[in-house]
Amino acid sequence: MANKNDNRGCASGPGVVHKAATLEAHEITEAELRAINKYALEPLKAEDVFTFKAVLCDNELDRQYERFNLKALQELQKLFLGKTVIKDHDWAADNQVARIYATELVPTTKTTHGEVYTQLVAHCYMVKTASNADLIAEIKAGIKKEGSVGCGVSSCICSICGTDNAKTYCRHWPGKSYDKEGGPQVCTFTLSGAKDAYEFSLVAVPAQRAAGVSKSYTGETVYEAQETPENPETSGEDETPPNTEKTAELALRARLAVSKAKTNDTKIN
Repeated sequence: MANKNDNRGCASGPGVVHKAATLEAHEITEAELRAINKYALEPLKAEDVFTFKAVLCDNELDRQYERFNLKALQELQKLFLGKTVIKDHDWAADNQVARIYATELVPTTKTTHGEVYTQLVAHCYMVKTASNADLIAEIKAGIKKEGSVGCGVSSCICSICGTDNAKTYCRHWPGKSYDKEGGPQVCTFTLSGAKDAYEFSLVAVPAQRAAGVSKSYTGETVYEAQETPENPETSGEDETPPNTEKTAELALRARLAVSKAKTNDTKIN
């Protein structure tokens, strides 16, 4: 069940979508060291680096009732190659801690929404230094295990009305049930047409709460009115996003409630 205070589509910049990832420590091989050295200005040795894997995203519905389709994952596989790993979605050079040196799509034997369930996995490396020794130890110990990815998509299709919310917002909200021919249907959104991959971030809280549900695919964040019923799945077709003035007011409340609210979970493998 979606919580009325879940924040969705909140962006570091216009049109940035954040999604969950998981992290885990990873042993380096000679082939991987060669891949790493493509990004290094001077050759690195195995003892110079620490590597880990991260499941960046998949094509299953997430807690925000959104999903990438398989084609988007294929596009993101190329786009995330070489991208930086930062802390807390803060796009500052001092927050860069690692880099993605390889990506792969890992299919499974199960299906989801008519597609083979697939995970997008990134291989990341860090140079061992005195300043990041604690961070490496925390990743190894499973303390730093959550993260979030930031990317841009060109299409976000509503399952209720078919509107592309990357172009214009519809009246439907993810996780809520709407009357359709054949019975009630829970609203979901399909993300496709990956435009860019920005970063993979290590975060303390992978799914922070904000003051309202939001849509932020066009670059303008729209917050839902706070009078939303406690159970979002029981609301009807008359739910509409607030006007611009109300949007600004609620956005301010969101910023006061949660500093730099983010929407995605990610774990380190």
